[in-house]
Amino acid sequence: MEEQKETLQRIISTLANKIDEIHSFVDMLNQTIKNVQINSSSVISELDDEFDGLYSILDEMRGSMASTIQQEKARKIQALQNQLSQCSKALESSEELLELAAQSLDIKDPVKFSEAARQIKDRVTMASAFRISLKPEVSDSMTHLMVDFTRERHALQTVKFLPVPKAPVIDLAACLVVDNCITVSWRMPEEDSRVDHFVLEYRKTNFDGLARVKDEHSWEVIDYIKATEYTLSGLKFDTKYINVRVQACNKAVAGEYSDPVTLETEAFVFDLDNTSSHLNLKVEDSYVEWEPTGGKGQEKVKGKENKSSGKNTALKSSKRSGTSPKRTSIGGKATAKGNRDRFAGESYTVLGNNAIESGQHYWEVRAQKDCKSYSVGVAYKTLGKYDQLGKTNISWCIHVNNWLQNTLAAKHNNKSKTLDIPVPDRLGVYCNFDGGQLTFYNAVSKVPLYTFRIKFTQPLLPAFMIRCGGLSVSTGLQVPSAVKTLQKSENGLSGSTGSLNNIAQ
Repeated sequence: MEEQKETLQRIISTLANKIDEIHSFVDMLNQTIKNVQINSSSVISELDDEFDGLYSILDEMRGSMASTIQQEKARKIQALQNQLSQCSKALESSEELLELAAQSLDIKDPVKFSEAARQIKDRVTMASAFRISLKPEVSDSMTHLMVDFTRERHALQTVKFLPVPKAPVIDLAACLVVDNCITVSWRMPEEDSRVDHFVLEYRKTNFDGLARVKDEHSWEVIDYIKATEYTLSGLKFDTKYINVRVQACNKAVAGEYSDPVTLETEAFVFDLDNTSSHLNLKVEDSYVEWEPTGGKGQEKVKGKENKSSGKNTALKSSKRSGTSPKRTSIGGKATAKGNRDRFAGESYTVLGNNAIESGQHYWEVRAQKDCKSYSVGVAYKTLGKYDQLGKTNISWCIHVNNWLQNTLAAKHNNKSKTLDIPVPDRLGVYCNFDGGQLTFYNAVSKVPLYTFRIKFTQPLLPAFMIRCGGLSVSTGLQVPSAVKTLQKSENGLSGSTGSLNNIAQ
């Protein structure tokens, strides 16, 4: 009985779901019918506009051509009228002369007759009737202004609906991902002279293929691309992949999208860890700012910690070994929310929240103009809460001091090397974990500033110290191609493997 009830319940549930699906499908069909009616009316309206445009063009051409014919008619008639006028004058003059000649025949006096005959001869010689052309200056033909509409009529008769462009084909071999730019190249499967432009869409994803979850990034659109190649620049690679697709458009309709192509865009991404940062630091994702009043309550906490038995011994031991002392609880509550204690004392430090355990990585840092002192580098996770970057054997950094004058120094294991180089507006950090290389660059010119050679033995965290001012960190960056080229050469500005480059233990 119970088993039958459960079976029936499943059947009821299945039927209810199916009914809901059918209802939704019916709603979709009804909406599709409405859309067909609306879109059909819209297309007919556009068709009427196109034909009205054609009529307007033909009417304008007819008026222009008719005007040309009228002008040609007027020119010819004027030329013929001029000839008629000349002929009329010649006839009048000739008839008068003919009458005079007839009268001269009746003269009896030989002398007078001879004089009259001579005058008549002279006038006949000069008569206009013998100088005018008896051929019309222009013909009556107007065939040179006839129009042959055979080709145009044939073209109009072959007017058809514009075909929908075929889907382009993305040439994966020609696509390029470098320097946080993506160049996408594609082609049409067959020549289509009616294609007016292309539309490129891209979407970030963490899946090696099509997006599979509802909260994936939406498609970003680049419209009106005239060429068959486009470069997306200035991207932040905060996901592992990016999907791209292209569609072709003519003057009237867009075709189907190409098959999406997935390109790998993996880069080193991290935020600043505000759970363990110094209380004088205000941390928001990739920005950190020093606040002189931010850690007023810290000294009280520090005082209580110093009263704890064995605290100083543990602290000294941690500094020698590079490990952090155990977290101390006050009133049964931990002093920090994260997996480690907050930095304290003069260690105005914040770490990245993503560790480097292999591979090559790159990020950049820009300081505010009023930033007085800051350090940029890397450290092992075991960096002590009171340790300052570059003053331990488990941290490496570039230190910028702007208190009195701008100075730049490389620091490690409490040793410093001043670099006689202008402080760049933006620092680039290149870390080759497997190759044991940490190089700092002028991020604008990609000129190397200093290189540490280290055999890394523990995971590394990006590390930052700041006193007065703020730092902005740019992550999701690929190793720049210029850096890849430069780092292959060991002729950096450091030039040697001095005491700063001691191999970490």
